Amino acid sequence: MKILYLGSSSVCFELDNSSPYYAPAHWQVMLNGKCRGEGDTNVISLFDLTPDTEYKAVIKIGEQEEEQSFRTKSESCCVNVRDFGAVGDGVHEDTAAIQTAINATPAGARVYFPAGTYLTMPLSLRDDLTIELREGATLLGSTQRERYSVIPAFVNDPAGGRELPLSGFEGNEMSAYQSLIYGSYRKNIAIVGKGKIDGNGQNGDWWKDFRSFPAARPRVVFLNRCENVTLHGVTVANGPSWHIHPFFSKNISLLDCFVTAPKNSPNTDAIDPESCDGVNIIGCRFSVGDDCIAVKSNKFELAQKYHTCADHHTIRNCKMEFGHGALTLGSELSAGIRNVSVTRCLFHSTDRGLRIKTRRGRGKDSVITNVEFDNIRMDSVLTPIVINMWYNCCDPDRHSEYVWSRDALEVDERTPHLGRFVFRNMECTGTQVAACYIDGLPESPIDCVELENISVSFAEDAKPGVPAMQEFAKERCREGLYLDNVREIHIRNVSLTGVAGPKLTVDHCESITTEGSDLT
Repeated sequence: MKILYLGSSSVCFELDNSSPYYAPAHWQVMLNGKCRGEGDTNVISLFDLTPDTEYKAVIKIGEQEEEQSFRTKSESCCVNVRDFGAVGDGVHEDTAAIQTAINATPAGARVYFPAGTYLTMPLSLRDDLTIELREGATLLGSTQRERYSVIPAFVNDPAGGRELPLSGFEGNEMSAYQSLIYGSYRKNIAIVGKGKIDGNGQNGDWWKDFRSFPAARPRVVFLNRCENVTLHGVTVANGPSWHIHPFFSKNISLLDCFVTAPKNSPNTDAIDPESCDGVNIIGCRFSVGDDCIAVKSNKFELAQKYHTCADHHTIRNCKMEFGHGALTLGSELSAGIRNVSVTRCLFHSTDRGLRIKTRRGRGKDSVITNVEFDNIRMDSVLTPIVINMWYNCCDPDRHSEYVWSRDALEVDERTPHLGRFVFRNMECTGTQVAACYIDGLPESPIDCVELENISVSFAEDAKPGVPAMQEFAKERCREGLYLDNVREIHIRNVSLTGVAGPKLTVDHCESITTEGSDLT
């Protein structure tokens, strides 16, 4: 057992085992001799602790016990938002009271929300701050779009003449409505507790005709060039668009959180870290209307401007449900993605499991390196593995011949490149569309794909579907391994059950090896 996060009023532990998301057995946690909870997940959180206090936690799992002593951090003060005039009845608007509480307290303070529903317009974070949402406390976003400030993509410094970047969305710098929780150039912030941050997207017009809005939709939490920010335990729900969007930020942690939105809500990704360094997503559960996690690094123009790749991302012990993709890299990856570890996760009823998406136009710097997918269980995921270099969404030219042409086009500065990918130790049940769908570009084949220790079984009542979002896509059903335009393919100990047709289809490959796999 190790400590993932220790604050002034909460602590987060992770159990060390090989079981994805769930612990091997039910556990009970004792704190200073008193029972403080029980459960069955690998990540354990304790809240409502006293600052600057010694504690001894004992985790009982079956017949085993493990002890962990810790001292909560000190803080400068703790203030209750109700003392600043917040009502918390869900009707009275509490924006001014909450923002005053945030602004008035000294560095190292904790702003505390007791149970209640706090209706608010967007709020701005500051440095060295903890926001605590107690159980039963909800920050509820206002539905009055006309009152949301618009944050410009950047402003010009009149003295020095330089640009100050402030906002972006879908891989571009662009103006956007201020997000419900907005942090720009901030550091050392924690948002903790068993409460909720609700974007209230379903009750406004955020999900209706949004492409005609004068600015991009807000996120629930937007962090522009922030450092050392942790969300611990909170529920984030019903985002107007993406829920959590760290943008050019460092050392961002999402621990034991639940992010949720209806399955049919548009573009409500759970968390999309974009051009960030040091992102930890551990012990979280996601159930949203789009990708659960999408690691990004801008579109071509923005990548050429800042040259900031996505780096050092750890995703572990998470459960992802009802999204387009459980874990996605791209499609905005023009500055590259490297050093990503995805381990000990459960995927349930997502359209795709491990999803990599790019397209012509992302550029030669959109290189993905040192990415690990290991020890993953999938149930009722339509297509467990997808690598698609023909992605046809989110760009004005997405339906153009440049994107969809199957001819080998000239390689230039806008040609993307994908390197080596290893998928290992995966068990997939209830698959429907395809076990694996990998489709590279003829002028830029994927370097290498390794599939190792993978079992896939198809649902008996499987229905046809499209494995990848691309022009002229054909519906497939119970298809095996499909790989096109991959230079090297290595398959070890892969078993497929219930395939309709060939177990292995390979085109435009320079070399392929199979070992311990019955693919005939």
